[in-house]
Formats: sequence, structure tokens, C-alpha cells
Amino acid sequence: MAQSIGINQIYKGVKIEIDGTPYEVIEYEHVKPGKGQAFVRVKMVNLLTGNVERASFKSSDTLTLADCSEREMEFLYSQGDSLVFMDPQTYEQIEIPKNVVGKAQYFIKEGTSVYVIFYQGKPIGVNPPKHIDLKVTRTEPGVKGDTVSGAMKEAELETGLKIMVPLFIEEGDIVRVSSETGEYIERVNR
Repeated sequence: MAQSIGINQIYKGVKIEIDGTPYEVIEYEHVKPGKGQAFVRVKMVNLLTGNVERASFKSSDTLTLADCSEREMEFLYSQGDSLVFMDPQTYEQIEIPKNVVGKAQYFIKEGTSVYVIFYQGKPIGVNPPKHIDLKVTRTEPGVKGDTVSGAMKEAELETGLKIMVPLFIEEGDIVRVSSETGEYIERVNR
């Protein structure tokens, strides 16, 4: 039987189910207007589509917790239109279609530990690490003398991700990238 929580027990990261669809709460705000009943404004991600939605709930509402679980798994390799992950405890391997993994596929490389999200026993997404070090495979050379502060250029990384990097970054450099924003953090010396 599904568990329920009162709207006042809501917190960032909780997974709830609305009309048979799982959502993850990313932001919430208790609102007490001058007139009328208090309510909670919630910003949440649809875990099946990745769309961000907003909803308001009365302070007396209850929410059903989604039947979600996360399991730490290791990304092994890409195979056609899917990615293969392995549970390091049981060595069980599962294939997850690339369209289910979504943008997270650009932030994982072979051997990366990730958290796979399961909804009712079925994989529905992957949480990559907060940042990852990736090799620059293609970028234009920096122009000497073009030293305007904050100048950026486009670079393609080993996973196919295209980001903006500072002019001093060259092909073969390793850069640290945020998986939350998809932005360059720093150059990594190896």
C-alpha cells in the first residue's frame, strides 16, 4: 500500500505520485496570503518525461509517495540505442534506452558510478555524479591576443556534449563539468 504524507511534510527531493505519474519535488514554498487559506506552491519534475511542472496544494492536502527506489550502478558501455549498467553487488546487468537516460548520458563515461531510479521496479532515469571530468575532443585554437576577460569558445567533449570553455582550453585537455547546469567548472591538471 502506498504511503502518504501531509503537504506540510513535503521536502526537496521527495518523490510523489499524482494521477499515476511520478514526480520529484525540486522546490516548494509555503504561502500564507493575507486573505484566504494557506497553500503550498510546488515546482516538480515529471520523472517519466523530464518536464518541469508547477502545482499548488491546500494545506490540508495529502500526497501519495511514489513507489521509487534508487540503486547505485556502474555504467559499462553503450550498445546501439541503449546503455548497459551493472549492479556492483550482484553483477546483474540491465539495459536502459538512451531516451530514458536523457541528458544524463552526456555526463557519464565507462566505469562511472550513478544512481539508477526505478519506478515500480522499472528503470526510469539516471542520476549522474554532480560533476565529471571529461576530455576535450574538438575545439578551435585560442587566438593569441584575444584576451578579453570572460571570452569563451565552443568545445566538444568525449561524450558528445558541447559546452562553452575559456579560450586557453585546447584539444586533449581534461575539463570538469557540472551535470546540473552542463557548464564548464575548471581545467583539471593530470
